[in-house]
Amino acid sequence: MGCFPCCMSQKDIDGESGINENRDTKTTSFSKLSGKSDSSRRRFITEEIQKVGKGTISARAYTFRELCVATQNFHSENLLGEGGFGRVYKGHIASTNQVVAVKQLDRNGFQGNREFLVEVLMLSLLHHPNLVNLVGYCADGDQRILVYEYMPNGSLEDHLLDIAPDKKPLDWITRMKIAEGAARGLEYLHETADPPVIYRDFKASNILLDENFNPKLSDFGLAKLGPTGDKSHVSTRVMGTYGYCAPEYALTGQLTTKSDVYSFGVVFLEIITGRRVIDNTRATEEQNLVTWAQPLFRDRRNFTLMADPLLEGLYPVKALYQALAVAAMCLQEEADTRPLICDVVTALEFLAVNENEDQVDDDDQKDDGNEACPDRNSSGESDIETDVDDDDNIEEVGKKRQEKGDNGSVSF
Repeated sequence: MGCFPCCMSQKDIDGESGINENRDTKTTSFSKLSGKSDSSRRRFITEEIQKVGKGTISARAYTFRELCVATQNFHSENLLGEGGFGRVYKGHIASTNQVVAVKQLDRNGFQGNREFLVEVLMLSLLHHPNLVNLVGYCADGDQRILVYEYMPNGSLEDHLLDIAPDKKPLDWITRMKIAEGAARGLEYLHETADPPVIYRDFKASNILLDENFNPKLSDFGLAKLGPTGDKSHVSTRVMGTYGYCAPEYALTGQLTTKSDVYSFGVVFLEIITGRRVIDNTRATEEQNLVTWAQPLFRDRRNFTLMADPLLEGLYPVKALYQALAVAAMCLQEEADTRPLICDVVTALEFLAVNENEDQVDDDDQKDDGNEACPDRNSSGESDIETDVDDDDNIEEVGKKRQEKGDNGSVSF
């Protein structure tokens, strides 16, 4: 059985060409919204949430009045942040004594309605320690509101790219643990969910951190069901955030799980370097993070120059080499040469636990015979290795992990 047996198909959700599924005539079709008035659209969305929610949606349906009370009428002092689809407020649900994050979607667009439905359905069916928990939702009148568990440390962006003067920069081991946890969230979506889910909007601002800096992926409004059967990709409109999209997806609209792997590579490079993917305040040749990094990947003598200066050199140099090698693999231009996310998790498990790994000596740093991102060989395959187990490359270690039964698939 598939993971979404009683839900609308992705084509229904997005109004795009997507997976060709056998569709129940009772499932939602956004094409029905095109000829409706605004009031009819709102009524239709509300009815669909109520219909699908019977026996499927575990999140609670809140009234708008309850959420007004919880957020003190969405007072500006409770504003946590603002994104492309609306504002997020801190709130308190008195009946359960629970602190929550309340996202009020923009009411002025159809895109908000689509994101609302997708997120309620996705987060009600997908559960993992590295995915944010959906507490409830509100569809009263023209309101579209999502209620999440509250993440006290905000987003990765807050601690990496927008560091407040009173905050300490993340240390190396915390950065690696955040990267590992975020990769585990993607691994669940790609390898365990059936059919697989392509996140499509992996970026630092969508990685939330709990009180112990454990990461959870949030904002599933752009998520899409992945290819099934003999299909190699899903064709869709290009959506996401500039700089994070895989090149083949940006050019052709062809989406695969390897598109998420590329986006992970971009964020992992941000974690290592402390640089934004696009930073117009830097010199022209450094404004695009990936473009700046690609030539540096080819000579490990440059690697320490790529580390975030805020780390002040407090990291195992060998671990830095290995981390940059993983990032380089994820950022391969050809999707087929990128690793599977389960193999990335394997490498990051190693990096996240080796807190006291010895640094390599000066002679090893001067050795320029081991590049992180050499040119592909004549067959188009990547020659990158990470030294995860000295002799094993990332894909070989991943195969060993699968043989041990660590990556079983679960159907819902």
